Amino acid sequence: MTEKMDLTEEEWRERLSPEQYAILRQGGTERAFTGKYEKNKQAGMYKCAGCGLPLFVSDTKYDSGSGWPSFTSPAAADAVDEHRDVSHGMIRTEVTCARCAGHLGHVFPDGPGPEGLRYCINSVSLDFDPEGK
Repeated sequence: MTEKMDLTEEEWRERLSPEQYAILRQGGTERAFTGKYEKNKQAGMYKCAGCGLPLFVSDTKYDSGSGWPSFTSPAAADAVDEHRDVSHGMIRTEVTCARCAGHLGHVFPDGPGPEGLRYCINSVSLDFDPEGK
């Protein structure tokens, strides 16, 4: 089980850029096709930009055409939490970091792979560690 991280809103504002705060702490979304990792093809690990928890391995990343980095599964089953999201007149499943509860994006049942899932994640919610560095 992932140990939880609990900071005050003031501590989050000091730790994150305004754009990271808007997405990770307020549930915002970056515009499609604008994220720095949407077209990234390097091997490595995608981590939470809020707390550094490893979230997604590059081997599970694929081009979904959605405009956001997409993955077939998290790096570990307990790396992310999923919550029912009924905002904006839709029923979706929100994905948050299991350690800091930062908003990452949403998961949809239309992906490739054995589970058929597409984890559609905001680049702003992620940091990337290239393999071998």
